Amino acid sequence: MIKVDLKGSEKEFENGVSVAEVAKSIGMGLYKSACAAKVNGEVCDLRTVLNEDCKVEILTFDDKEGKKAYWHTASHIMAQAVNRLYPGTKFAIGPAVDNGFYYDMELPQAITNDDLAKIEAEMKKIIKEDIEIERFELPVAEALALMKGQDYKEELIREHAAEGEHISFYKQGDFTDLCAGPHLMRTGNVKAVKLTSITGAYWRGDASNKMLQRLYGIAFPKQSLLEEHLTMMEEAKKRDHNKLGRELELFTTSDVIGQGLPILLPKGARIVQLLQRFVEDEEQRRGWLLTKTPFMAKSDLYKISGHWDHYKDGMFVLGDEEKDKEVFALRPMTCPFQYQAYLNRKRSYRDLPLRYNETSTLFRNEASGEMHGLIRVRQFTISEGHLMCTPEQLEDEFRKCLELAIFMLKTLGLYEDVSYRFSQWDPNDRAKYIGTEEQWNEAQGLMERILNHLEIPYEIGIGEAAFYGPKLDIQIKNVYGKEDTLITIQIDQMLAEQFGMVYTDKDGKQKTPCIIHRTSIGCYERTLALLIEKYAGAFPLWLAPVQVKLLPIADRHLDYLYEVKKQLEDKGFRCEVDDRSEKIGYKIREAQLEKVPYMVVVGDKDIENNTISIRKRKEGDLGAMTVEQFLEKIVPDRDNKVID
Repeated sequence: MIKVDLKGSEKEFENGVSVAEVAKSIGMGLYKSACAAKVNGEVCDLRTVLNEDCKVEILTFDDKEGKKAYWHTASHIMAQAVNRLYPGTKFAIGPAVDNGFYYDMELPQAITNDDLAKIEAEMKKIIKEDIEIERFELPVAEALALMKGQDYKEELIREHAAEGEHISFYKQGDFTDLCAGPHLMRTGNVKAVKLTSITGAYWRGDASNKMLQRLYGIAFPKQSLLEEHLTMMEEAKKRDHNKLGRELELFTTSDVIGQGLPILLPKGARIVQLLQRFVEDEEQRRGWLLTKTPFMAKSDLYKISGHWDHYKDGMFVLGDEEKDKEVFALRPMTCPFQYQAYLNRKRSYRDLPLRYNETSTLFRNEASGEMHGLIRVRQFTISEGHLMCTPEQLEDEFRKCLELAIFMLKTLGLYEDVSYRFSQWDPNDRAKYIGTEEQWNEAQGLMERILNHLEIPYEIGIGEAAFYGPKLDIQIKNVYGKEDTLITIQIDQMLAEQFGMVYTDKDGKQKTPCIIHRTSIGCYERTLALLIEKYAGAFPLWLAPVQVKLLPIADRHLDYLYEVKKQLEDKGFRCEVDDRSEKIGYKIREAQLEKVPYMVVVGDKDIENNTISIRKRKEGDLGAMTVEQFLEKIVPDRDNKVID
């Protein structure tokens, strides 16, 4: 007999019992809703056999990992449907993602969104068939034989075999797929499905590989949940920064400039300028020292930092190593440049902590399939900083970096939307990292103690660390539920040693400083995208590119209106006059579509009474008042960065 701890209550089972049988013993309701499980903290399949005492947690659709198993199964059902409808399809990968699932495939013929209904109908047949899903493993040779002709699967099998991993498959009726799982027990456990779109995606995100078709979908245990989700997605489309940002003329793109290289138009550039000034002023108040470093460097710098060995594929390299005496690269991050500022002279413990900040323009060679609007681009600007300190100062300085980030998030109204991820290294993929196992354990142990002491609620992300150290990633989702990193704070105990960075301590000995890498607001382009979606383009007064729109009822009111404009501009407000020969109703509707916070309307009566008529974006007509009264109302909101 073995003992199974089920969230504090202990039950005994026969040796060899499956997790599914454990769930069934608790209750049929739980068994029917079970999607996967955690055994001793590790996510596993419901088919997993238990042979020793352990802790078991049954995961349902309400759990993040349960959703992933549910959506992963739906992805296989979609692949099975495609295989039936389009024989000869070659399948690549079909994972669950944050907002559903997709499958990349090479079809014998191109399909369009018009074909999704047919595939969806076939999926519903497979669900109705309620096919049992079986898991099995094969030796490499047999696995390759089974997947013969499936080029992408054969490539993956060879890779997994080289890593010494098990080669596992899932079979549901006439369809078998290479997969690590976990999956539901039967196809009938999936209840409501919807295929949402088709896009192109290069195999492995590499433009030199074949372009595949990527089919996206979503699935839920109830039809009502699916309908609720689809309604939410329709609302999301209205807030999508890639659509709304263009409509509001915040940014644009050009094919002749290139993908991932957006152009900020005057209104978008103004918002970013406001953010940058706000960030730099706040950082200065908190003791950060501004640097300005080059956009490029010789490969020598990146070889010292390790970027050349661990990140070169993501860099824009200028020159040919085999032909040119010197090879340069555009910088993908600022850290090795700011280390040179530290090395400018000898340092003492009295110099520490030394905080360098920079509004840095960076360049990263993102795969074309990964880029989206302003969220992920090839050139971006970031509020970057690097802090050198003694080991005794590390926790307090980390706390201050986190306080700065939280202050920024609260000011922008994004604080309630974020989550925290403790990104750690993957000891099974040592080639990705520098340093020894002992150094990583020390750095991660230190960061874990700091995060726990600061009571930060975090999830662990294995394999998400930077190549030189663990980090706290502040995560946020876009309107479609896709998660990205907004802000990061990293502990680095390795690069200082590689660059020969030292300080003289109180005892006269030379010691290596600890380094904190941090952003305070993250990438400005991504932040702008998230703000567009958060506020649906109706920015808070202090951030609005145009704060007041002045609307004359007739041309004879323009002189008076321009006097009002000057009074507002003298107080620092950004104003525009709509002097077109249009009816006032049309001008008001246009200003509303532009989502301007305030409108000032002027007619004969306003001039006669020396007043202005005010309309507010959300509240409508506020009546007539003097310019002084209007300023008394809006100056505090702007200066206090009020979010209305």
